[in-house]
Amino acid sequence: MTLIGLDVLVLGGGVAGLATARGLALRGARVRLLEQAGEIAEVGAGLQVSPNAGRVLEALGLGQAFAEVSDESRGVRMREAARGREVAFVPYAGRGRFANVHRADLIAVLERGAREAGVEITLGCRVAEVQPGGRVITEAGEVLEAGLVVGADGLHSVARAALLGPQEPVFTHQVAWRALVEAEAPLPPEAQLFLAPGRHLVAYPLRGGRLVNIVACEEQADWAEEGWQVPGDVEAFRAAFAGFGGPVPGWLARVETVRRWGLFRHGVAARWHRERLVIVGDAAHPTLPYLAQGAAMGLEDAWVLAAALAEADGLEAGLAAFQAAREARCRRIVDAATANARNYHLPRGPKRWAAHLALGLASRFAPGVLPGRFDWLWGEDVTSG
Repeated sequence: MTLIGLDVLVLGGGVAGLATARGLALRGARVRLLEQAGEIAEVGAGLQVSPNAGRVLEALGLGQAFAEVSDESRGVRMREAARGREVAFVPYAGRGRFANVHRADLIAVLERGAREAGVEITLGCRVAEVQPGGRVITEAGEVLEAGLVVGADGLHSVARAALLGPQEPVFTHQVAWRALVEAEAPLPPEAQLFLAPGRHLVAYPLRGGRLVNIVACEEQADWAEEGWQVPGDVEAFRAAFAGFGGPVPGWLARVETVRRWGLFRHGVAARWHRERLVIVGDAAHPTLPYLAQGAAMGLEDAWVLAAALAEADGLEAGLAAFQAAREARCRRIVDAATANARNYHLPRGPKRWAAHLALGLASRFAPGVLPGRFDWLWGEDVTSG
């Protein structure tokens, strides 16, 4: 079908929403994006962008702009947390460009790209209800109609609720912290992963090595906060990871502010579309942050949705083709991220010792084995047709 002149409403100004808006607009759709915040901005946080996501940015015509704000990464150095001893190194060489980027910088690239493609962006617009059939009702009482509504509105998606009914995300008994600190000295261009029983910490450089992005996760029985993401207590953060060695104590000492959020999840949606409504990104397939693929899946969705609609005989056929093309892959990614959570937090004992020994031997004697386990993920090119 032709997308020329198709009126589209995209809900959400995050990575998936902005990329979807640009992808559809480049194919001729008239796109309006609704964002509930008063500005499109992000609190301080980093993202690791693997080659499968980078290929989408290239295909959307944003590759150069993205390269200018991101830093290439050469791999992941896994360490035993208490002493900082190296367990294994997972090299990225020969597998495409892996990059670290400040989330705000990626959002800025995507926002400029959307506006340049002709997307109309409406800020401060909160959606109260989405109805299959292309109708959106805002909290201000405005009724909006479109030929297609795309729900890129995240974990607490109003669009997902319209498809599947009310659903409460399930707490995973894991809590994450994130912080940015100034780098005292240049860090190597790689991620460092510190592993401990029941918790782990990831750190990597941003903005030319001037900043260190820290994401740390711990297991916790419950989540009593009113919101799913809240300002955290710096001293509590330091105490939670006080047993970590290597450079971690120095990073923690320089933390001035920290965000804390409970990790919740729905299952992958059983249905992604109905009557001129489709969901993408976290609205369709929220994932735990243990494979660095949340934003990547949203970018892949953006490209595949636009391509599926352009190649189909009609709208509903295109939406069905989109889900068919994406569902199995997204389920596999979500499952792999969940498995990583278990592997990162192994308790003390023979199983943990054996796992670390195997990682070390593979890293030393067969360095291609560890990254090769994820060739199915990083090697994918959804833009190739």
